[in-house]
Amino acid sequence: MTSTEGLPEDARHRLAEMRPGQSTELFTSDLSVNEFLLVREAGFRPLGLVLGTSVYHVGFQMRRWGRNQELETLSTAMYHARELAMDRMEAEADLLGADGIVGVRLEIDFKEFGTDLAEFIAVGTAVRAEEPGQWRNNAGKPFTSDLSGQDFWTLVQAGYAPLGMVMGSCVYHIAHQRMFQALGNIGQNVEIPQFTEALYDARELAMSRMQTEAEQLAAEGIVGVQLLSLPHRWGGHTTEFFAIGTAVKPLRPDHLIAKPQLVLPLVD
Repeated sequence: MTSTEGLPEDARHRLAEMRPGQSTELFTSDLSVNEFLLVREAGFRPLGLVLGTSVYHVGFQMRRWGRNQELETLSTAMYHARELAMDRMEAEADLLGADGIVGVRLEIDFKEFGTDLAEFIAVGTAVRAEEPGQWRNNAGKPFTSDLSGQDFWTLVQAGYAPLGMVMGSCVYHIAHQRMFQALGNIGQNVEIPQFTEALYDARELAMSRMQTEAEQLAAEGIVGVQLLSLPHRWGGHTTEFFAIGTAVKPLRPDHLIAKPQLVLPLVD
């Protein structure tokens, strides 16, 4: 079960009142109208907007001016802070009795009251299946997905289930060129090998960590992968490579994917 540690009392009280069968049947959602209707069509009922937050102090790590290197202290901070926010969002969904969370978005907001302080926010709409099924993942948690309502409907219609959002992070320092190297490149078309190697290595680290998370969920694959380069506030030559996607599995081994059909709208 998901731990509720770190949830404020007000959040627990609000979510307890929103559980089906309680004093209110009101739900909240940041889904668009089209997404809401497609989620209902897929057989899921929205229960409420759930969120998790973590204000995190990001540490400092020395870096060498002319060396490509991962900044492991920063990589760990960025990963752990997101994980805390995700865990708290999942705990809120658990209090609602949800089977999963759709339309999840992860945001980072660096605060003005501290240059090393960042708020990590996870927000999504908790949903519950109208028909019984094995929708929770092998960790016993509600599934999470950053797919749109349209993509979620298509996935379920095709016989697949989301297991969870999987991610990998790598904060990397890219070496500076030495003066004579930089001068020698003036006016020429030439590859900068240390830059190429650094970016390649950093992306591979982020991707491999994302894939490891998917393997832990016993997923068949990952859909909707985004590979982002996030500069944040670390100055030049340092960036975070962040890989994120939704791990999926077939609902049953004998499922058949319906063939797409051409639909022509009739207009006046």
